[in-house]
Amino acid sequence: MAASEQEVTEFVHKALGDIGAALTASLVVVGDKVGLYKALAGSGGLTPTDLAARTKTSERYVREWCSAQAAAGYLTYEPASGRFSLPDAHAAALTDEDSPACVLGGFQGMTAAMRVAPRMIEAFRTGAGVGWHEHDPELFTGVERFFRPGYNAHLVAEWLPALDGVVAKLERGARVADIGCGHGASTVILAKAFPQSTFVGFDYHPPSIEAASERARAAGVADRTHFEVASAKSYPGTGYDLVAFFDCLHDMGDPVGAARHVRESLAPDGTWLLVEPFANDRVEDNLNLVGRVFYSVSTLVCTPASLSQEVGLALGAQAGEARLQAVLREAGFTRVRRATETPFNLVIEARP
Repeated sequence: MAASEQEVTEFVHKALGDIGAALTASLVVVGDKVGLYKALAGSGGLTPTDLAARTKTSERYVREWCSAQAAAGYLTYEPASGRFSLPDAHAAALTDEDSPACVLGGFQGMTAAMRVAPRMIEAFRTGAGVGWHEHDPELFTGVERFFRPGYNAHLVAEWLPALDGVVAKLERGARVADIGCGHGASTVILAKAFPQSTFVGFDYHPPSIEAASERARAAGVADRTHFEVASAKSYPGTGYDLVAFFDCLHDMGDPVGAARHVRESLAPDGTWLLVEPFANDRVEDNLNLVGRVFYSVSTLVCTPASLSQEVGLALGAQAGEARLQAVLREAGFTRVRRATETPFNLVIEARP
């Protein structure tokens, strides 16, 4: 049966909304980088002229940006005074990088991920992969900014206490390896929380290791924390009390091989903390707002990264607990359980 005119119109309206969302994402990055949100926060409202003066930017650009942001519902507009305001609830997400509500990194990282689209057209035709290191560097910074607020909110307060006996070990003094550490956000959070323990972060991407080392120095934990370039299947060391993978196993070409190496590197009573994007096991149960974001980034970033490596299992960012547990059990882990979860994370504990 042919679609009705109303059905076509409704879908076109939806598509226009998505076009507007993509354009809004770019303007959020601009507003973040030139300080427009921070200047608006708590100001009580500013005209474009005042906002441009405060941020040393061009009034004409600022005027158009404010109007676009008001049309998108990010700012409010008062016609009588010509002032634009940033509601306090929006400011928490757009200015406070310590808030778990902060979305700035998501906008920065995902607009960077979109720049790979021309390469993805060819990848779709050939099945070739695109490595993490081949993306725009803004992706690496954005991903760190996106995940760090959640790690700050949940890692020490909720995820570690959900593991069997791990907090006590960390308080006494444990050896910890953080694999796929990126810019080191999770590693530094752990090091600051547990001063008796020592930490090493591994990542195959040299620029990320350089950034992580700088983060550790700035946080004052470099005496107990260091970073090295190494892959998940070959990082050095054994006898680790805790090995952690934060949002990275699904990006790996050979997650089973990585899991086997984790098992070999753990102390006999060691623990593997695996944090992955939240997903249900069936596609139909992931067709929601979270699934939309994670399936999309998985198409542009995660699946191509895995396909660029050996094996190329391509779990994807919506692998789900059943597939993750199958990987861990194939690698020889006999005790695997979901320790806890958030709307955005699955937290799995694995022991040999």
